[in-house]
Amino acid sequence: MGQIDDPFPALFILLDASGHFSGSISLITSLMTLAVLLFLSALISGSETSFFSLSSIQLEEIDLLDNVKSHRIIELLKKPKQLLATILIANNFINVAIVILSAFITGIIFDFSQYPVLGFVIEVGVVTFVLLLLGEITPKVYASQYNVKFALQVSSYIYFIHRILKPMSKVLAFSTAIVDKRITKKGHDISKSELDEAIEITAGEKSTEEEKNMLKGIVKFADMETSEIMKARVDVMAIEYDAPFNDIMDYVIQTGFSRIPVYEESLDKVKGILYIKDLLPYLNEGTQFEWNHLVRPAFFVPENKRINELLQEFRAKKIHLAIVVDEYGGTSGIVTLEDILEEIVGEINDEFDEFEPDVDFEKVDDYTYIFSAKTSLNDFCKVLKIEDDIFEDVEGDYDSLAGLLLELHGNIPKKGTKVSHNKYHFEVLSLDYKRIKKIKVVIDHEK
Repeated sequence: MGQIDDPFPALFILLDASGHFSGSISLITSLMTLAVLLFLSALISGSETSFFSLSSIQLEEIDLLDNVKSHRIIELLKKPKQLLATILIANNFINVAIVILSAFITGIIFDFSQYPVLGFVIEVGVVTFVLLLLGEITPKVYASQYNVKFALQVSSYIYFIHRILKPMSKVLAFSTAIVDKRITKKGHDISKSELDEAIEITAGEKSTEEEKNMLKGIVKFADMETSEIMKARVDVMAIEYDAPFNDIMDYVIQTGFSRIPVYEESLDKVKGILYIKDLLPYLNEGTQFEWNHLVRPAFFVPENKRINELLQEFRAKKIHLAIVVDEYGGTSGIVTLEDILEEIVGEINDEFDEFEPDVDFEKVDDYTYIFSAKTSLNDFCKVLKIEDDIFEDVEGDYDSLAGLLLELHGNIPKKGTKVSHNKYHFEVLSLDYKRIKKIKVVIDHEK
């Protein structure tokens, strides 16, 4: 048999003495192994996308499934760096094996000894195309669209691989942690006051005061707790669970609220929230109408919950009001979606609001104010245009101006009691039994 110059017709031309194709068994085995490796590459590449694209809401839904697959997903994501290291190590091992095996298969099928450059181009081009299409792009596109489904399907395989490669992934994760520390050391810690100054400097003359305040609100947003913006318990408008229907209608008309908490016996036992729109079909019902079945479940949050997290929960649950509870489970107040948004965009007025400040205060002169004692420190600082951390050195758990005065004085004050902190001088103007009603604030402008 003469020498064949064209490499492509050389497919299985070489025959052994028995007339059978040489290497056919090894070729079939190699092709089957290559298919398995491509499948594993696709599985691992897709798992990276599916695992790390899961949102907090999706993770909560997975956790509620309460089965082996869901538990493994939660466990794997507890150490994301180790999981990522496992995926990368496994994917690189498989991809290297695919490249080596592809070169071996190509060597069996074609004879590129006379055309080494052509052989190199075909091997690299075909292998790269197949690897990217089947092992990277296709599985990642699918996994991004069906991340929960894909993660549940591959969780057992990834968990098994993670257990095998755990020693190597730990070493790799530890190495990246060292790099992270070195990078973060080069960063700079910037305080909120420095950020506020930067906003003032960079905002420019064209920026309005509202725009500057909005930027400052965004800076402080993540550090604010629900107790700082909630409506206190004493100001909460609520209705009794056993109240007659005609009283409910009168109360709704009087308050003008779209959602009202419903309680039994006391405000510490909130049964739920009454949505006024749910009453619309029953406006003509008589006094005996049992409106209680319209009450929807209430959403409870602790006082120390960050308002940025609360905003995400409001969006996820599609609700606008939450009941704020203290450490003992008692009702501290309520917080609404509007309260949260006002911390960024400023006061929001609807058609029922009067265009007056929500804070009850009177400005006597540039350095003298009279505030309602229940005014929150957050609103107090807004009125005086001062930093909200100015009273951080006063120890205690307080959110209102009255609470601050009680911490400064140490006892139940009397009318005329005066206390000072830095350049701010407080005087109790009126009380209702032991409850402070009005406080006079004088600012020492010479300090």
